[in-house]
Amino acid sequence: MILLDSVSKQYAGDAHPALDSVSLHIEPNEFVFLVGKSGAGKSSLIKMITKEEIPDSGKIIVGGIDLDYVKKRHIPGYRRRLGVVFQDFKLLPRRTVYENVAFALEIAGMSGREIRKTVPKVLELVDLLDQAKKFPNQLSGGQQQRVSIARSVARQPKILIADEPTANLDKLTTAEIIELLKKINDFGTTVLVSTHDESVVNTLQKRVITLKDGKIVNDQKVNGIYELSARVIPKQPVRVMQVPGHALRRPQAASQAVARPVAQTSAQPSQQLSVLSVSQVNNTESSKENAKTSAKARTSAPGLRSKSTQNSIESVSVAVPRATKQSSMRKMEVKSIRVAKKTPVKMAATKRRVI
Repeated sequence: MILLDSVSKQYAGDAHPALDSVSLHIEPNEFVFLVGKSGAGKSSLIKMITKEEIPDSGKIIVGGIDLDYVKKRHIPGYRRRLGVVFQDFKLLPRRTVYENVAFALEIAGMSGREIRKTVPKVLELVDLLDQAKKFPNQLSGGQQQRVSIARSVARQPKILIADEPTANLDKLTTAEIIELLKKINDFGTTVLVSTHDESVVNTLQKRVITLKDGKIVNDQKVNGIYELSARVIPKQPVRVMQVPGHALRRPQAASQAVARPVAQTSAQPSQQLSVLSVSQVNNTESSKENAKTSAKARTSAPGLRSKSTQNSIESVSVAVPRATKQSSMRKMEVKSIRVAKKTPVKMAATKRRVI
């Protein structure tokens, strides 16, 4: 639904970038909190999504639309696909609650008949149907924010972006606004909320993305909590294991190793492994060839008339696993296996010349 790939932005006169190679992916129907200290880059990221600002580098795709190809004259049409809730409400002071919501639908090109059917339903959703004829200055801060949310969701957008929607509200009103956003999310709308309210984030435990100095330092995708510091992930130790296979048929496989991260535990001892190097395998192969050559030389010497059978003994070293009943781990021990292969040798009878 929302994809940012290595997005960077630096404003003129600033020593540090507002966004520094930010990459994230928000799935459809997700509820995401964007947290961080003032100046961390939250507002800049939202402005990139709404195309109020253009990134210096990187790619932004929103609802399948690549923002690089959205021209200036098409920006208003693109923004109508989004629902945006502002911190300062941005209501029309000379229009009533009903007219503020209806005006957003008029801009979207909705007919008068559809507007008359839609506005009461939206006002009922935000619990302001009885305040439809009042002006913004006659409403409380929480009610004005509800009008702003109603105006944003009247067009039924797939994405709703709220920039500090509860900054100027008391705790009780804040809980009501967040509950309203959660209800909108349950209808299938993707919701992105930037906030400093720790209690709201910890109560809902949705996905939480933390920004610091223009970078994403933490992304809690499940049961997220308000956390401004970066989460350090410890590195796991690496154990080298031999690739199982035919080391003699493929000498190059003997030196290849697979690195697998293994959690260290005191109960399970580490495995010991002797790996046959490529040079050792090559030496073994060369010794086998020399043995065969010397055997042929002896059998082809004159004076040998009878048929005999010669046993050629080959000695090789391979890594053989031995299963141990007392431990679940396997120990690899190098054993010397002597394989005797009987090779019948036919002797050609020769005649002695009598001089």
